[in-house]
Amino acid sequence: MKHLIVLAFAVLAACAQTPTGPDPIRLDFPQASRFSAASPGPSTRPNSEIALDFIDLSFRMESGRKLPVLSRFEGPITVRVKGPVTQTTVNDLTDLLNRLRREARIDIRFTSEDDANIVIEAVPNRTLQRVAPNAACFVVPRVQSWAELRAARNTPTLDWTTLRQREKTAIFLPSDVTPQEIRDCLHEELAQALGPLNDLYRLPDSVFNDDNIHAVLTGFDMLILRAYYSPELQSGMSEQQVAERLPRILRRLNPRGQRRGGQIPSDTSREWINAMELALSETSNSRRRQAASRAIAIGQSLGWTGPREGFANYVYGRLQIGNDATLALGAFNAARRVYGQSPVTDIHSAHIAVQLAAFTLISGNAEATIAITDRAIPIADKHENAALLALLMMFKAEALDLQGDTDAGMALRLDSLGWGLYGFGSRDEVIDRLNEIASLPPDIPPS
Repeated sequence: MKHLIVLAFAVLAACAQTPTGPDPIRLDFPQASRFSAASPGPSTRPNSEIALDFIDLSFRMESGRKLPVLSRFEGPITVRVKGPVTQTTVNDLTDLLNRLRREARIDIRFTSEDDANIVIEAVPNRTLQRVAPNAACFVVPRVQSWAELRAARNTPTLDWTTLRQREKTAIFLPSDVTPQEIRDCLHEELAQALGPLNDLYRLPDSVFNDDNIHAVLTGFDMLILRAYYSPELQSGMSEQQVAERLPRILRRLNPRGQRRGGQIPSDTSREWINAMELALSETSNSRRRQAASRAIAIGQSLGWTGPREGFANYVYGRLQIGNDATLALGAFNAARRVYGQSPVTDIHSAHIAVQLAAFTLISGNAEATIAITDRAIPIADKHENAALLALLMMFKAEALDLQGDTDAGMALRLDSLGWGLYGFGSRDEVIDRLNEIASLPPDIPPS
């Protein structure tokens, strides 16, 4: 299960000046904005790579345990929602089911019947954390309620490795977090309820990755799910049986991927995973920084490039914020160079952009801040990350103010509010972000 990585703002608290001047302008908030639920785009990597990813995703678990056979639902799939959910969550789930039908060609629909194949139950976050303290949300087999889950804990009922065919699963997500967090949980957990159970740090273009960079199912993810439910496969098949059929399946489903190139990825070592898990944990910041530094060193010793190298540097940079700004900036620039090598990691670059924008704004470089955010804003929009989009817009608004274009700055700031509500959950949270960013530019006397 992924750790939710909240965008870091320690840099704002550490480097911000005390706000001066008139009281903040009162803002009239719109309704929370919503995305159109369009696909972020098709998978772009060669089928030879995707086939290897499919096997590792489908026949391994995050713990490293092997799954003996492929398991999936056979026939139409029904989904029911329980617990306190908002209309926004229902709308987001409707959009997701529409995408699954349209892109993955899975026969899945809502039902109000008690015997749904997949039950999505919302529970208070505090309740969820008592059962799974390191999970933002999770999916389990063979149960259909929170009460059944508690009764089945520490029994073989919840063991995925014993499944040959999926008939009932339950997704548990928090009822009292931001709309974006709930939607992100829906995308990841419904994908795992339907298909692969593993996460791979090496993947640049998937929610099946513990780096939590992608917020919604990608074109790669939809291709994996479509292949998972292709008529050539069925529950109970072995890894070898699936591997033999997979090249033909991918050739049919993804003809643009039939090209030379691609790389045979190396396995992610357990030592590196352990270091990253410690870096993302709730332990002391010094231990977390040491762990992230160790992950960088391990990757360098193994010659890794790509998402794993970039993510280790990104995490290290965030952990150095408020401790050593020079090391933080160096790590962010290292991650930027890694992610900038391929358009497949453009959303990763957008996450780095919001960190770099803070540094350029603190230095009073409005032009650089605008250039950074202009590149990243359409990418955050394309990948449906409202929190990231709102922050980038807020940074650009402050840079416009710094240039003296206060009308354009206020217009962009107002445009960010709807996305901020969706991404951060409340007006107070959005106003806090606005105030933090507004405190960054230096006091530059007018010329």
